[in-house]
Amino acid sequence: MGFERIVTHGDFDGLVSSAVCSHAEGCDRIVFTGPNSIARAEISIDARDIVCDLPYPLEAGMWFDHHPGNLDALRLRGIDPSRIPGRFDEKPSCARVVLDYYTGLETELPGHFEDTVREADTIDSFDYRSVEEWRRETPGKLVDMSLKIYFPSPREQTKYYLRVVSLLRERPLAGILDDEAVASNLERYRIEEERMIEFIGRSVSFLPEDGGKEIVVLDFTHHKRRPRAVRNLAFLLHPSALAVLTLYPLFRGGVKTNDFSVSLSLSMNLTGVEHGKDAGEIMRTLDIGDGHAGAAAGVVHCETKEDMKRNRERTLSRIWRMWREGTQSDNSGQL
Repeated sequence: MGFERIVTHGDFDGLVSSAVCSHAEGCDRIVFTGPNSIARAEISIDARDIVCDLPYPLEAGMWFDHHPGNLDALRLRGIDPSRIPGRFDEKPSCARVVLDYYTGLETELPGHFEDTVREADTIDSFDYRSVEEWRRETPGKLVDMSLKIYFPSPREQTKYYLRVVSLLRERPLAGILDDEAVASNLERYRIEEERMIEFIGRSVSFLPEDGGKEIVVLDFTHHKRRPRAVRNLAFLLHPSALAVLTLYPLFRGGVKTNDFSVSLSLSMNLTGVEHGKDAGEIMRTLDIGDGHAGAAAGVVHCETKEDMKRNRERTLSRIWRMWREGTQSDNSGQL
């Protein structure tokens, strides 16, 4: 059948996934969104749509994903994932799942897709072993940086993302850097990054139980507007830290709500080391979200401001307990 749209996550992995799908299926209409929008059914999706790197909606023509929590959610809904067209696999990136699927069908694909997907594997799983390796400016890393700038409107962001998807289809990553818009946005990101590092330096704290050692905490819930900060930049300021934990207020229609998001990213100091830490499992145990072992995120819903304050402290406390004792030791259910 002919598909009308690709609905994908608005990050580097989501863009690469949609580029591969777009080429394989001849579908050029692409929508970018996040997992919360899918969970709240804010986008109408049906059998004419391909969904990439997102939770499975009420219906879809094809579904590609690699997040274990999304697979668990399907089973709780009584849906057999093997009956959904597409593929789920716990790969480092959704782009790898998509590429493997179409390669298995012997679909004719551009030769540069393998190198592009290999970079998506590394970026999405944060598979780095040192700050120096993480900061090394590979073509994929530079394209990813260009996606992280401040956009004056969702329309401008979508316009740029569509441009990048088109370039990902046509060119190797190094060739994409020659594009005028990509080069311009990359330069803008470099300027914005300097400001973000300064801002993060003023915002860093540690949990009282931690003693300023393992988990860098960035709590932005008191801000009236969502601040711009790439959380992993905290590792530049605290290179010996093992993780960064970020809390953001959530906004709907430009209005601040009592809900807040939580994200946890493990440091490259833990890459290749037996440590027993799993950010995705922590979010799933808290029943607030999902992710990979190295990086995960979730949302805590609160009725009132007081409820938000209590849940914030409770969430931080439970994350610390699971961090120290193991993700399976605190499975007490809802917050």
